[in-house]
Amino acid sequence: MKKILFLFITAVLLVGCSNNVSGDVEKEEKPLVVTTTGQIADAVKEIAGDHVEIKSLMGPGVDPHMYKATQGDLQTLEKADIIFYNGLELEGKMSDIFEKMKKEKTVVAIGEAVPQDQILNDEAHPELSDPHIWFDINVWKIATKEITKTLSEELPDSKEEFAKKEEAYFIQLTDLSDWSDQRISEIPEKQRVLVTAHDAFNYFGNSHGMEVRGLQGLSTDAEYGLKDIQNIVDFLVENNIKAVFIESSVSDKAMKAVIEGAKEKGHTIQIGGELYSDAMGAEGTEEGTYIGMYEHNVNTIVDSLK
Repeated sequence: MKKILFLFITAVLLVGCSNNVSGDVEKEEKPLVVTTTGQIADAVKEIAGDHVEIKSLMGPGVDPHMYKATQGDLQTLEKADIIFYNGLELEGKMSDIFEKMKKEKTVVAIGEAVPQDQILNDEAHPELSDPHIWFDINVWKIATKEITKTLSEELPDSKEEFAKKEEAYFIQLTDLSDWSDQRISEIPEKQRVLVTAHDAFNYFGNSHGMEVRGLQGLSTDAEYGLKDIQNIVDFLVENNIKAVFIESSVSDKAMKAVIEGAKEKGHTIQIGGELYSDAMGAEGTEEGTYIGMYEHNVNTIVDSLK
């Protein structure tokens, strides 16, 4: 009887251990992909689907130019199997971290995959690349291809599925581009001027035929002063611009100063709305996806300027 009881207990323990092991395997099956921005996380989701676990370090309203990694971020990055970041100095305060981690795991700056002749530069400082590549849909496709390429190399068994998902996603992006052009054509040509807090929309303007002006430079880390505000005010008054736009990840203090400056010159400026620039909307909302964010921006711009 004791022998039977012993065998029974042993069997139960073995089954329990077996279940625990299988549970652990299930938990470890999905590689952890960590991204910096929501735009990149959304692209990974579109290509990889449920094959990976995705974590984005920077949520809604977060400015990547000024972002400093927390201790929790560093722990997440250490656990990551693959890290995707934008590069082109968007996440300038994290560059050293990524360079060190490249020695021990797959770390990819998707912006570096874009040919140099398609990268815009700062007019005042030509040596500086404009990192806001997601605002030109065709350029963003090139960056997304780098995501597909990396995932295919790391998870070769799913390579064909990744390629099919990319193809389907790019059809959606092409439709988005065509729709955006059609909507922007509703704005009279002389009114196709987009004035924002910082130069995040040059790719957008370049791809959709709009003039773009930003109070600050390519990075929100750039300083601006009274002269910069006055220059924007003069431009708005001279060109009879009626609306400027604030950004979800940038303080509206500077744009309010611009509006007050124009008012002193007898010119009324309104805030045309809030645009998503360096960060997307909240997770679970339309604006929390790349396509939804882009549509929101186009609709906001067109409805305010036409």
